[in-house]
Amino acid sequence: MATTEGKRYQDAHERVDAEDAPLSLRDAAALAKETATAGFDESIDLDLRLGVDPQHADQMVRGSITLPHGTGREVTVLVLASEGKQQEAEEAGADYVGLDEYIERIQEENWVDFDVVIATPDVMGQVGRLGRILGPRGLMPNPKSGTVTMDLADAIDEIKSGKIEFRVDRSGNLHTAIGKASFEAEALYENARALLREVIRLRPASAGGLYLRSITISATMGPPIRIDRNSVLREAR
Repeated sequence: MATTEGKRYQDAHERVDAEDAPLSLRDAAALAKETATAGFDESIDLDLRLGVDPQHADQMVRGSITLPHGTGREVTVLVLASEGKQQEAEEAGADYVGLDEYIERIQEENWVDFDVVIATPDVMGQVGRLGRILGPRGLMPNPKSGTVTMDLADAIDEIKSGKIEFRVDRSGNLHTAIGKASFEAEALYENARALLREVIRLRPASAGGLYLRSITISATMGPPIRIDRNSVLREAR
């Protein structure tokens, strides 16, 4: 006998398969919400395949954006700063604040129970030693993403309010959560549109040919829903 979960997933697949052609961004966001039928608040994820070769430095696509409706999840922030800036970070709501003790814990225990690391420029010489551990996980502080800064209060507030970082992987794919199934469909659409606008804006000048090769959206436990590239380009203007 099929389980309830299996039946739900099969029904979701049948609804998506019934669509012969890729959907508009707005319709796809609404369908992704409808196919989220698990017993928890599923993430809604946007997956892009880009026409870039990240092995070339001038074709790396990475950036950050504050989603209009946030991410729907609690973000754990670690701030690495000298003593003079630690009180500011604590008052701004950082979850972990310190320097040497956290650097040591990451190095010796591979501790990574956080989502974002913010560091002040004056301690980056010490933080740089963590590159081997934080780098592959996309957690290394970076000035371009606003996570190396002296303005800790603003940086923490942005991240807690829904700022996300994104980066294309070595195969040219980009995977990012843009909200939760509990969001209104219009909020999911607006978050997805904002992210896509930023990814399009960041198109490397050296990337020839088709840039947005494929776009899909899905709930954590749901099937992928194809999105029409032309609709995205129209709505991203």
